[in-house]
This record gives sequence, structure tokens and C-alpha cells, in this order.
Amino acid sequence: MQFELTEQQRMIRDMARDFANREIVPVAAELDHEKRFPADIVKQMGELGFMGMNVAEQWGGAALDSVCYVLAMEEVSRGCASCGVIMSVNNSLVCWPLETYGNDDQKERFLKPLAQGRKLGAYCLSEPGAGTDAAAQSTTAKKDGDEWVINGMKNFITNGASADIHLVFAQTDTELKHKGIVAFIVENTAEGFSVIRKEEKMGIRASDTAQLAFDNVRVPDSQRLGEVGQGFKVAMSTLDGGRIGIAAQALGISEAAYEAARKYALEREQFGRPIAKFQAIQWKIADMATRLHAARLLTYRAAWAKDQGGRYSTESAMAKLAASEASHYITNEAVQIFGGNGYSKEYPVERHFRDAKITEIYEGTSEAQRMVISGMEFRK
Repeated sequence: MQFELTEQQRMIRDMARDFANREIVPVAAELDHEKRFPADIVKQMGELGFMGMNVAEQWGGAALDSVCYVLAMEEVSRGCASCGVIMSVNNSLVCWPLETYGNDDQKERFLKPLAQGRKLGAYCLSEPGAGTDAAAQSTTAKKDGDEWVINGMKNFITNGASADIHLVFAQTDTELKHKGIVAFIVENTAEGFSVIRKEEKMGIRASDTAQLAFDNVRVPDSQRLGEVGQGFKVAMSTLDGGRIGIAAQALGISEAAYEAARKYALEREQFGRPIAKFQAIQWKIADMATRLHAARLLTYRAAWAKDQGGRYSTESAMAKLAASEASHYITNEAVQIFGGNGYSKEYPVERHFRDAKITEIYEGTSEAQRMVISGMEFRK
């Protein structure tokens, strides 16, 4: 059992850490306050190879393993959770299914610019009436000659308003339920595609989350990803990897909050001594550190399992569940350590607390992760 990172993995981690400290941390609060999409940072992440980390070099990627991806995701998210989720969606939810299920033409046309960071992707599964019940798709796709006509709405789509390429899931036959779902590659220039609105959110405010409309959007059959009826499989297998990315995002948020709280405890004095000298604070720090390290080990294990091939649904669900709930706990305790200052936007833990909550919701709620884990456990 090997717990040491390889030389390459350490190099990627250090590069991502340096980038985050230099380019992201100084502007993170401003991005959050202004709800400003970090276009310049995303461009730089593309230049560093962070937008297609696991994609083969042939298709414009960095051809790195999943542990490298998690390490970079954690560091970017430590700087800004919004930057982290933008990176996660492009890597896990768009590049991965395109490389796994796409043909060579699709990879050349769509995957390569995404992996190189020249274009940005979005994953369009959720709908107003289809969240955790992803099979209940009401967006439809009807075949018309060599084209498909897509009609419907998608909800809570990360990168939705900024993406160039959208991976859209639609129902071709309601009678077939999940077996009738198909995945399509839709460009933002398609006639009939529109952004209805951007959501006003508690956290990850620099990342746009949009509601999208598809009004008789025509897509050539050459932009169908996978076989007819294979869309649900594409969606669910993609989410397995996506959950690892969100677990890494949660780790980054946790690390930022923990480090801020530890530093503050050493500096803040009450009753004539630093609050770090009080047992109440010491125990908080101990519990925060323990939960952070436990979640990190589960996340690294899930990334390793993905690289081994085969199914890794349980590992990814456990990693996301543990990391997201640890992040909720750690950021809450960080605010408590800061006291009244923790409730002020002058200090970063307020932002980390708001950012952490979404990791328990998107790409499968904590309740959905428990369903996945228990289902696999009862099969043994």
C-alpha cells in the first residue's frame, strides 16, 4: 500500500498551488462579491493544461492520471471554489464522456478545443422536474431525416451561460423511460438555444449557473454522442467521475477554511493569551484536521480506483459524501473560531462556508450518495 505521491503528482500539485496563490487567491473575494465569471483565470488554466488533464495528448489533453487531477482541483478550489467547479465540469462531465463515448470526428471537433482550454463545456442533465430522478427527462429529441430536433429546458447548469459546447440529454421516446435517453453535443451558436436566466446563489457566485432553453434546436445526427438509448448510461457513468471532482473541490474549500482558522487561533487573543491555548479551540482544530485528512484519503482512493479501470461508483460516492460533509463541518467550525469576525465578509471563512454547502447537493445529493453506497453494499 503506497501513500506517497509520485514525483509527477507532486510537481502537478506544486504547480497548481503556486498558480492558485499567485493568480486566484488575491482576486477570489472580488470575484465572489462581483459575481464575475473568471474568464482570465479559466484561460490560464487552459494554458497550464488544467482543462483536459486526463485526456490523451492526441486529443489535446495532458494525459495525466486522476490523482494528478484531484491534486490540481484541490489547489484551485482552495483558491476559489468557483474556479474549481468550472474546471471540474469541463474535465469530468464534458471531456471524459466525449473521450469515452465519442468517435474520432467528435473528438477532433469538440474534445480537442475543450481539452486545450480554447472552448468551455457544460453538462445539461438536470431539469425543473428532473433532479435526483435523472431518468425523468422531459426534454425531447425527435428524429427528422439526418437531424434531431430538441425541445425543452435544463436547470442549474454550471457554465451554462459561458460554455461553447453543451452535452445535452434528451428523451426520444417517453414510453422507453431511461432506455430512450440520448446524449447530444449542442453548440451555443445553435438556432433556438438560449439562456433564460442566471441563478442568484448563496455560494460559488463567480461560476454561472443557468437555466437553458432549447426551442426546436436542430442537431445533426453526427453530433449524437453514443448510441440511441445509451444516454442514461453516458450520464450515470459520467457522474461517477464528476463526483470525484466535487470531492476534490470540497477538500480545497475545507483546506482554505481550516488554514485560515488555525492561523487566526494563533493570532487572536482573549483573556491575555491566544485562543489556540484554550481546549475548546484545540478540540475544534483536532476534529477539523481529522475529518479533512480522512476525506482526502477517500478522495485519493477514488481517483486511484478510477485509474485502475472497472467500476468505481462506490468509491466516488463515498469520497463525495465524506468530503462534502466534512467541508460543511469544517467551514462551520472555522466561522465559529472566528466568532463575530467569521460572520463578516471582511474575512474569508464566510465565503468558504457559503461555498461548501453546494458540494452536498450538486452531482448527487448526500442522500443520493447514501443510496448508491447502500445499494452496492447490499449486493455483496
